[in-house]
Amino acid sequence: ALLPVVEGMEAGRGQSLIGSGWTAHRRLKYISLAVLVVQNASLILSIRYARTLPGDRFFATTAVVMAEVLKGLTCLLLLFAQKRGNVKNLVLFLHEAVLVQYVDTLKLAVPSLIYTLQNNLQYVAISNLPAATFQVTYQLKILTTALFSVLMLNRSLSRLQWASLLLLFTGVAIVQAQQAGGGGPRPLDQNPGAGLAAVVASCLSSGFAGVYFEKILKGSSGSVWLRNLQLGLFGTALGLVGLWWAEGTAVARRGFFFGYTPAVWGVVLNQAFGGLLVAVVVKYADNILKGFATSLSIVLSTVASIRLFGFHLDPLFALGAGLVIGAVYLYSLPRGAVKAIASTSASASGEQRFSPAAWFGKPQHWPGAQPLGMGMDAAGRGAPLPEGGGGGGGERRGRRKTVKEQGSSHPTVRAWRGTLISTQITCGRHLGVCVCQEANEVLLAFQAHLF
Repeated sequence: ALLPVVEGMEAGRGQSLIGSGWTAHRRLKYISLAVLVVQNASLILSIRYARTLPGDRFFATTAVVMAEVLKGLTCLLLLFAQKRGNVKNLVLFLHEAVLVQYVDTLKLAVPSLIYTLQNNLQYVAISNLPAATFQVTYQLKILTTALFSVLMLNRSLSRLQWASLLLLFTGVAIVQAQQAGGGGPRPLDQNPGAGLAAVVASCLSSGFAGVYFEKILKGSSGSVWLRNLQLGLFGTALGLVGLWWAEGTAVARRGFFFGYTPAVWGVVLNQAFGGLLVAVVVKYADNILKGFATSLSIVLSTVASIRLFGFHLDPLFALGAGLVIGAVYLYSLPRGAVKAIASTSASASGEQRFSPAAWFGKPQHWPGAQPLGMGMDAAGRGAPLPEGGGGGGGERRGRRKTVKEQGSSHPTVRAWRGTLISTQITCGRHLGVCVCQEANEVLLAFQAHLF
């Protein structure tokens, strides 16, 4: 949704007017999503880098265990701070929340088991698939998350939202196809079959575990840090079981921290921080928005790869990135606005049509500025302009330029126009022509609101 913030144009003011709807809850929601984009991008790059370094490889199972341990310790410290450093109160609280309310604790064993499995599968997939193939295939988790959200949370998705999921996947696939076009020969130690099986299983487990954990968080009054501490306890225990079963002999012979480098420790810290961040995101947003943020992080990681490793940027990448951004915008439209757009299909003349300007709400104004359609009278007060925006030069100087005069050349508007054209091509058949026609009205209203 658009932020109801319009910056003042007078020099030195530097003030932003914030609408009443911009609450602390929403601000935390979008801040956590933005940080998640950066965290996911850096995690993908760091894991691939650490797993392809020359020399002895570290044991992925030990990295998973260490991430769970660090996550649990961090949550314990946060709970300790909430109890104002009182050890007795912390012990009593944990006894009540973990042992006395053991049913709630046992509920978290399911997502913890799946998350532990998913983390190990992610290492297997990244080790056996090229980065582009892994990232494209891994976007199946967005579709599985949407499916499990409908089945488990009774969440209804509009046709526009389903189409935006398809549009998102298409855009990410185009971006990664561009990246894959410059790839070299496949290393001999990679097994594409095992990697593909691992990433598909990871997508299914990610969708189910994410929605299940969201249901637990939103259906209980427990602190998000308490829930993550419980997840960390189960995750550490289950991770040690997996380590013993898969690589117990090798770890006993070479040591738990065999192959650890600063890059590996960076991956461990990144995973531990990311686990806590995901919990905040699903508490204040939802898993599908989390999936969109993750997809945007793929675009960010590709841009970082271009910058760091000299990948060539071509129009194919720009098209894919535009589709991804457009999908995020379309999915984040308020449900009321989507219904209003859909209800205006092929409206007859005289029938009341959807007003994008009304949907955007009343624009905010900076001190001394006049609303759209207002000029200046002789006393300097706001006065309505004549019909059609006519009038002499004085009136013309006293109002903001119309969209037709000024807005079409703005780079942001040009980007949105290209995105909407791509949207019409990609999903027009699914949504009906009316949606694509009204999308242009939304764009024009956005321009008017912007200028």
